[in-house]
Amino acid sequence: MALLTVAEALSRVTDGLTPLDAERVPLGECRGRVLAEDLAACLTQPPFDASAMDGYAVRAEDVATLPTTLRLIGESAAGSGYAGEVRPGEAVRIFTGAPVPKGADTVVIQENTDASPGVVIVKEAAPHRHIRPRGQDFAEGDVLLGAGVWLGPRELMLAAAMNHAELPVRRKPKVAILATGDEVVLPGTELQRDQIVSSVPAGLAALIEAKGGEPMSLGIAKDSAESLITLARTGSAADILVTIGGASVGDRDLVSAALRSEGLELDFWKIAMRPGKPLLYGRLGQQRVLGLPGNPVSALICGLVFLVPMLHRLLGLREGMEEHAEATLGEAVEANGPRQHYMRATSQWEAGERRVSPLPAQDSSLMADFARADCLIVRAPDAPALAKGAQVTIIPL
Repeated sequence: MALLTVAEALSRVTDGLTPLDAERVPLGECRGRVLAEDLAACLTQPPFDASAMDGYAVRAEDVATLPTTLRLIGESAAGSGYAGEVRPGEAVRIFTGAPVPKGADTVVIQENTDASPGVVIVKEAAPHRHIRPRGQDFAEGDVLLGAGVWLGPRELMLAAAMNHAELPVRRKPKVAILATGDEVVLPGTELQRDQIVSSVPAGLAALIEAKGGEPMSLGIAKDSAESLITLARTGSAADILVTIGGASVGDRDLVSAALRSEGLELDFWKIAMRPGKPLLYGRLGQQRVLGLPGNPVSALICGLVFLVPMLHRLLGLREGMEEHAEATLGEAVEANGPRQHYMRATSQWEAGERRVSPLPAQDSSLMADFARADCLIVRAPDAPALAKGAQVTIIPL
């Protein structure tokens, strides 16, 4: 039987996933969250005509002929505007960001003036310049941020300027992480014979957090159905259960059998992907279950390819958030085999284009090499050999 393609597997794991409920969160806690509703401005920005420069607020007709001497009648500073009106032959000292007084329609920059007590001599001026008109940036009621927007520094600055103290955002998807295997122990443990350190949960938790989810560590299940089921039940409140290892068909690969006894409806358990062939997916009630391979690199790449799009759907991110790009091969690559290959690679910019070269070793257990990579080259099944300079699709890391 032919292996399931990556595209078909991705379609199945994201099928039916809809955005989670919204919650209101203080603005300062919204970095990395996803906006759940369109957001309209609560005020007009700037809220008044404001000076763009330090100088003098004057009437344009008073500086039509230069040089000219004007009488100083006051000062307008940010947070302390001049309350009166500028009349013929008058000027108000003004500072950047300050309200332009009534009657004035021009700001003369201070470098083009000479000031004396009570008067200012204007030597050079351009009418109707250096004023930011009320509403130049946006007006009250303008929808400036749409539902599905990822909230980063620029978006949060804008939301604050719109006068929002809290924002409606999607609830963070909860992802339970369950490692498996008698040989697997926690980092920092003094290893006994035949033991290895559990490294994948740390990488997955960081990936989940970076992509807007909330990781929940369930620990390490022993190679017994009882242990696996007991720990899996502690993560029953999670939206997604991710298991690590035990997703293949060996005598001690117990994930599928154990979870099926709990009601898992298994969809598939292997796909045409390299690395990552033994990938398990199914549904356990309302919970989605993603069984990742035990090899560390395979597990994290499968997380990038499958878990991240699942999080995107639950967060209601706008379409087009897939993190793919185009790059130029820095060296030739051989023809690909029957499985879609995600080649670990490094890149550099040359003459305005990104050039990528696969790492010499592509074994799915090599974490040090994976940490050196900054992208994955995506090779379709049975793709032909490519020469140096050919265009390829990459996933930046």
